[in-house]
Amino acid sequence: MEYKQGFPHHGRVWVKKLVPPHRRPDVVLNEQGFSHLSGRVRVKKLVHESRIRIGSWNIGSLTGKSMELVDTLKRRRIDIVCLQETRWIGNKAREIGNTGYKLWYCGGDKHRNGVGIIVEPKMKDKVVEVKRIGDRIIHLKLVLGKETINIVSVYAPQVGLGEEDKVKFWEDLDGVVLGIPSEQELFIGGDLNGHVGRLSDGYEQVHGGYGYGNRNEEGKSILDFALAHDLVLTNTCFKKRESHLITFKNGGNCSQIDFLVTRRRDKSICKDCKVIPGEALTTQHRLVVLDVKKKGIVKTERRVKQNKIRWWALKGTNQLAFKDKIWEEGGTNEDDANTLWKEMANALLQK
Repeated sequence: MEYKQGFPHHGRVWVKKLVPPHRRPDVVLNEQGFSHLSGRVRVKKLVHESRIRIGSWNIGSLTGKSMELVDTLKRRRIDIVCLQETRWIGNKAREIGNTGYKLWYCGGDKHRNGVGIIVEPKMKDKVVEVKRIGDRIIHLKLVLGKETINIVSVYAPQVGLGEEDKVKFWEDLDGVVLGIPSEQELFIGGDLNGHVGRLSDGYEQVHGGYGYGNRNEEGKSILDFALAHDLVLTNTCFKKRESHLITFKNGGNCSQIDFLVTRRRDKSICKDCKVIPGEALTTQHRLVVLDVKKKGIVKTERRVKQNKIRWWALKGTNQLAFKDKIWEEGGTNEDDANTLWKEMANALLQK
């Protein structure tokens, strides 16, 4: 039967043939459409650049500041932060409330010094090793995909302490760095209590030329250590205004004594390093952050290569024979469109 519908248009009537529902594939339920033929699956890996933000902060004391600190990490999008002067006793690890953030720390028995590292929720389960050396050095090793990253939080002795304490600190840190395989990434964050100076002046390999203030003996020790281990002070590698270079401010005294250090060969993945002024968690030391570029496979896209049906070969007697065979095997139920479509689809697949 032929169905017609139309509307007048300048004296003409446009006629459209209506196909009975069971002859129209578009009215069939989605799950009952023509099945894809099996074929070879090709998987394309999609790679994009991601970012890890590492911070370092002399907190003055962690007591009563944990939740406020986590809030700062969230707002500043910091994944891992090295802390100094936590002033907590013991060598432990603990979750910070119900935030999902986890803290590893070590401290002496006199409520002074102390260091720690906080890791954000998605990365905390990637920590595979923790080392604590006294109350001034803590080392975390994380495995992120195929890469191993080492985070070291350090707190160097102050200028007024004896030479013995300073020598022991640098010897301990030297042992930590030497114990990390050279192919693994290394990031050291800490209060190093030394002034490396505004200019590189003979330390071009480790000093980027954008420091602050004048160099002192403690700063020379920092530069010599970096030179010995082929490290670079990332604070000095990016041109910034003074407010983004000063890490310590007490009255009229300003200095750059907090640093984030990495291997010189990894300098290219460090996209930015700066001081974030204005956080009220501590009045003297300022938060330093380093943005590190990482590459990771985030998803795959599947492409199915279908076998081609050579419809052009259905000509003449072949076409008539094929049509009769399909109607014979798959066109028996004309009352139900869905059942009819299934039968015909199965018949086509078998051919």
